[in-house]
Amino acid sequence: MRRADRLFQLVQLLRNKRMTTADLIAAELRISKRTVYRDIADLQRSGIPVRGEAGVGYRLERGFELPPLTFNSDEIEALVIGARMAEAFGDPEMARAARSAMTKVEAVLPGPLRRVLQDTALFAPAMPWHAERARGLQLLRQATAERRRLSFAYVRADGESSERVVRPLGLYFWGNAWSLAAWCELREAYRNFRPDRMTGVQVLHEPFDGADGIDLAGYVADLRLRRDAEDHPAVRVGV
Repeated sequence: MRRADRLFQLVQLLRNKRMTTADLIAAELRISKRTVYRDIADLQRSGIPVRGEAGVGYRLERGFELPPLTFNSDEIEALVIGARMAEAFGDPEMARAARSAMTKVEAVLPGPLRRVLQDTALFAPAMPWHAERARGLQLLRQATAERRRLSFAYVRADGESSERVVRPLGLYFWGNAWSLAAWCELREAYRNFRPDRMTGVQVLHEPFDGADGIDLAGYVADLRLRRDAEDHPAVRVGV
């Protein structure tokens, strides 16, 4: 068990008992009494009001509550790398949101878990081409959230260009590129489009509601059918 997780469990144990001894804590957490003393001291230094009474045991001051948002170490690491990936691979607004979210998470974490967040050595370095491939992503996110059609000029990988009107259904990040999952009104079929191959993107006023069955679930089902038929994972992009 990681130390931060053990400290969290220790606080939970103290919360659930009016008074407990080092022996009982050691037995419950399967640690030595020496480790209990060290952990109690760490909690006290981090500002958690643990009180010890000689010959009686330990207790939390009445009224103390952990913040409502709590995580274990693995969950914190997952949040950190997720936020760093959003900052590196997303649009500027997404990057700001990721930084803001992690600042809020850090503010409500107990001291030991805050150190896990600060010390997490998982990184997602941004490369020069990331910004280009995320170009226009904020506008696509807005249209997807508001369920509004998009119009744009599109250039395929083979150089063929066309004008498209689509219903944006979702955005996917593939590790080296984003793609917009959409219903293409020109082809009357589900298609994928790379944001960095779109120009002149405009959000149209007419919203869509998916009542005709054209939705993200339909896109996923169609994608699976095409992959099964082709017997390989290639995805048609903007055809």
